[in-house]
Amino acid sequence: MSEVRIAAEPRTEFGKGAARRTRRAGKVPAVLYGHGTDPQHISLPGHELMLALKTPNVLLTIDGLGGGSELALPKDVQRDPIKGFLEHVDLLLVKRGEKVTVDLAVNVVGDVVAGGVVQQEVVQVSVETEATHIPESVELSIEGVEVGTQLLAKDLKLPSGTTLVIDEEALILQIADASASAGATETEAEAEAAEAAEAAAPAEGEAEESAE
Repeated sequence: MSEVRIAAEPRTEFGKGAARRTRRAGKVPAVLYGHGTDPQHISLPGHELMLALKTPNVLLTIDGLGGGSELALPKDVQRDPIKGFLEHVDLLLVKRGEKVTVDLAVNVVGDVVAGGVVQQEVVQVSVETEATHIPESVELSIEGVEVGTQLLAKDLKLPSGTTLVIDEEALILQIADASASAGATETEAEAEAAEAAEAAAPAEGEAEESAE
């Protein structure tokens, strides 16, 4: 897994105005919590943090704290809904050897059989794993899987030391009949076109009445 060292500064001002001033200075307000300790209000360099958060479940070594460096995982990242910049980050304190629950992407590997199409229901799963050895993803092989087969969470290839948190019977994906799927898509498109035509018909009638 990726590990990034980043320098923190203590925050003594709070509220929306203080947060805006922090962001104008190129920093991001953050809260560091966990292990039964009081939350620590800090600010982190915005550009470095943005680059670090491009890696899912990145492990951060936070420097500049009163008690020395700490390890933390991002737990809640708030972004501006329009511009996308970081507004606030919650960080969870972790220790080496400690187990944590995280979401991992499902990486589908292999080629789908001829005449089949992949219908994926779940793109990430919750797992428990060691805090400083979080894998990037879990694999699910579809190599040689026949049409009509459903693959469940228990079929995932989990890295050593990682266990499922979700139900092992949860559906991850199925291999459907490509021709049947294409037919269903065409039927849906035809239905949508018919609905659009029906919706347009009254509008045209109203326009004609207005013209009279």
